[in-house]
Amino acid sequence: MKKVFLLAVSAGVFMLCQAQTDGQVSNPNAPALKAKEAADKLKESDPRRNVSDSFIIEKRIPATPVKNQAMTGTCWCFSSTSMIESQCLKNSLGEFDLSEMYTVRNVYFEKAKNYVLRQGHAQFGEGGLGHDLIRAIATYGAMPESIYSGLKPGEKQHNHVKLSADLKLYLDSILKITPLPAGWMTGYKKILDSAIGVPPEKFTYNGKEYTPKTFAEEVLKFNANDYVFVTSFTHHNYYEPFIIEVPDNFSNGTYYNLPLNEMIAATKDALTKGYSVLWDADVSNSGFQQRVGAAVDMSNLPDGLKSKNDIINGTVKEGKLDAARRQELFENLTTQDDHLMHIVGLEKSKTGNTFFLVKNSWGDVGPLHGYINVSETYFGINTISLVIPKAALSKALLEKLRIK
Repeated sequence: MKKVFLLAVSAGVFMLCQAQTDGQVSNPNAPALKAKEAADKLKESDPRRNVSDSFIIEKRIPATPVKNQAMTGTCWCFSSTSMIESQCLKNSLGEFDLSEMYTVRNVYFEKAKNYVLRQGHAQFGEGGLGHDLIRAIATYGAMPESIYSGLKPGEKQHNHVKLSADLKLYLDSILKITPLPAGWMTGYKKILDSAIGVPPEKFTYNGKEYTPKTFAEEVLKFNANDYVFVTSFTHHNYYEPFIIEVPDNFSNGTYYNLPLNEMIAATKDALTKGYSVLWDADVSNSGFQQRVGAAVDMSNLPDGLKSKNDIINGTVKEGKLDAARRQELFENLTTQDDHLMHIVGLEKSKTGNTFFLVKNSWGDVGPLHGYINVSETYFGINTISLVIPKAALSKALLEKLRIK
């Protein structure tokens, strides 16, 4: 992640997450009722209600409260976890507050093995992509935030600046020894244990004992095959998967390559059908204005923005949205893999332009209290990758991608 991202995180206002309560469910219809209650509560407490005259909501996907990743580069986990939580709401499984740090901890072990096997010639840090969470839940399972927060007693927000540096320093010291010490991972684990604690192997939820794996399978009904990884670039064949070339793709995840118009259409279609989408994008350009509450392409405004209302009202004349421009910006490193967020709605501006409603993980920031409206042009130009529920993709598109 770029430094500008970490600075933006540090500027965010921390919002303490509500812990998942642990009570026995006696009513067999309780999960469905909880999902409906969550959706009703969302409508009543819509953080955008004070600016609703600026946008017409076409589709809004129920989402859990905005969290704050604070001083960490783990947006990939916060955003992807939010998507899983929304999917649970959609599936009438109830409202969950899942532990991001349980996944972050497990992925740190994978990063260590990858870094050591590549003898230090690999990306190591806090970043990742959406597929890392999907793979991690499938491999290690999941657990509620109330069971494992990754915070020490008295801590109110995450700060992994020292943790990331300490882990890399340890790995670099180990790589100076040949052959590697047989138990080198023990020292690495001690650093993680000290910084973010040790998650339990078993825990009780709603009166029943689970392991992280059984919780993911039985309670969340999680299936990694329910998600498809999508992107759009011209330097690879369309409708084929390829390893996306960004630094945080340490695990060499593959993404299906779609023409730009089909990637945008697939995202809109998913939202229209009631499915939320994980969004990986560049946010370091001047068009991304979290404190204004909107993101637009400002390439036609060399002198900057004259009025913030121009963004909110959708009257900014944006740059050209096409695959050639998108590719050029990616290849000259203007568009980079900065930040991952969660798309939870479709809107129209007063002038009829399409906007995506996006849930961020920087806490209660801006007029939309952690949400941001993203124009279709900004989305099309700055998207790096997406994670879309397979059920949201059309049969025709699945056939093109040869996905069963």
